[in-house]
Amino acid sequence: MRVLSGIQPTGPFHWGNYFGAIQQYVDLQDQAAEAYYFIANLHALNTVRDREKLQEYTLNGAIDLLALGLKPEKAVLFVQSDVPEVSELCWLLLTGTPMGLLERCVSYKDKMAKGLKADAGLFTYPVLQAADILAYDSNIVPVGEDQIQHIEVCRDIAGSFNHHFGETFVMPKAKVLDSSARVPGLDGEKMSKSYNNTLAVFDDVKAQRKQIMRITTDSRPMEEPKNPDGDVLFDLYKLVATESQVADMTALYARGGFGYGEVKKALADAAETYFAEARERRAAWAARPDDVRDVLKSGAAKARAKAAATLARAQSACGAKGY
Repeated sequence: MRVLSGIQPTGPFHWGNYFGAIQQYVDLQDQAAEAYYFIANLHALNTVRDREKLQEYTLNGAIDLLALGLKPEKAVLFVQSDVPEVSELCWLLLTGTPMGLLERCVSYKDKMAKGLKADAGLFTYPVLQAADILAYDSNIVPVGEDQIQHIEVCRDIAGSFNHHFGETFVMPKAKVLDSSARVPGLDGEKMSKSYNNTLAVFDDVKAQRKQIMRITTDSRPMEEPKNPDGDVLFDLYKLVATESQVADMTALYARGGFGYGEVKKALADAAETYFAEARERRAAWAARPDDVRDVLKSGAAKARAKAAATLARAQSACGAKGY
């Protein structure tokens, strides 16, 4: 089994990134025969138009992934743009991708429905994503439920190519990531940078504590029992607390007689403990940026070797090579 996924470097990774995806990437690296994970800086160009910021986010994204548990000896970690074969493969796929298929993609439709400006990068995003997946003969692609459509588009594109030019690409399957761990933002909506409601994984501990203490809660009296279902503080607490701590907090909610300030303090304490080891690893990696670059360089070399073989196969199949 070969697993592949990428994550965009559009800013510091937050709890939604970690609990919604990265944590499961780390688990999959131990289960898969091969695991490829990349920093999707080409995709990030759709939103990040600042050279220094993109470079900073790219390197910090790699540092964060290493700190959070990706291991170079188990997973191939690299930067998307360091594998130019993927961009060339993307063109081969673009030539046979129907406009209607891309027009139906949710990311493009949503932006157009809101009257927002959409460029060719956003419109063709699913084709570059298909090239990312197909380049490595990926069997499994871990995605959230909102990304399933992109895997279906990838399969449509690969299937069309295979139909016209013979069996060339491995048909990938989506592995839907566990969505049971709800990750609400500070306002109760889905945690997202676009909503400005995130808790950064590696934010300063004191700054994050202040963020948590400012979370808005309801105005029920202290003595009144409270329902933990859908409660922002409780949902966040479940992510970072131990089973026994969650059981105690559940009992406290049922009993009542407490203030939300008590829950906020418990949440901040649990979060500090939960990410303590990752913070130590991050400090160690951040102090050795050249070692991080070496990891990415080594990963890119492995990724390029695989992608080059796939590209050559596709070029030969469609007649772009061997004339």
